[in-house]
Amino acid sequence: MNSKVPLFVAMDMDSDLEALKLADQISEYVGGYKMGPRLALRYGLSFIQEMSQRGQVFLDMKYFDIPNTMLSAVRASFEAGASLVTVHALSGKEALTQLGQLERELNAKRPFRILAVTLLTSFSQETLPKALSHQPIEDQVQDLAHMSFLSGVRGLVCSPLEVGQLRKKFPQSYLVTPGIRRSQDQLGDQSRVMGPKEALNLGASALVVGRPIVEARDPVQAAKEFYEEIKGL
Repeated sequence: MNSKVPLFVAMDMDSDLEALKLADQISEYVGGYKMGPRLALRYGLSFIQEMSQRGQVFLDMKYFDIPNTMLSAVRASFEAGASLVTVHALSGKEALTQLGQLERELNAKRPFRILAVTLLTSFSQETLPKALSHQPIEDQVQDLAHMSFLSGVRGLVCSPLEVGQLRKKFPQSYLVTPGIRRSQDQLGDQSRVMGPKEALNLGASALVVGRPIVEARDPVQAAKEFYEEIKGL
């Protein structure tokens, strides 16, 4: 695993053995591995720990609950070996403030980031839930980012379409952008997308790429191509 490469690969697969094999094969081209419920719930604590021995584990469970439950879940994620974990910014100021305090506590033990998810990159303005459709996506992302930043959570997840404005407004933030697609990649269920070089040039701290690598005919070659495209930036 090359920790200097700002690329997390979303391990969107069902087999623990396939995930471990791929992680070993692409380790020199990536900075870490993103894992969600699809793998974490199937294989549990021991698998997260095993993946963490191969590099940074980005545990993407998007916690959204009452503050105490979220704090317990984030602490458990840290103890499992995760280096990054996601929560929903929509959980509110009280939860985010407590999470910011917990992040500082855990960071004293080893590097650890809590990332507040703004709005999912699968949403477009037309597909937003009714409760969220009253305001443009860009404004909602700005508002959620501002609340998170003031609460002490400086890591944010946003689409590449919002990353430029967030970088200008919050220069000290750590901005993670999924929705990364090259011109030859299929969009899948992503709506707000951009190429890897463009997103990094706009201020992304790290990129998340899943299916364009994991479902490629040659995943190792695909990972290498992403690496080659961004390594000079």
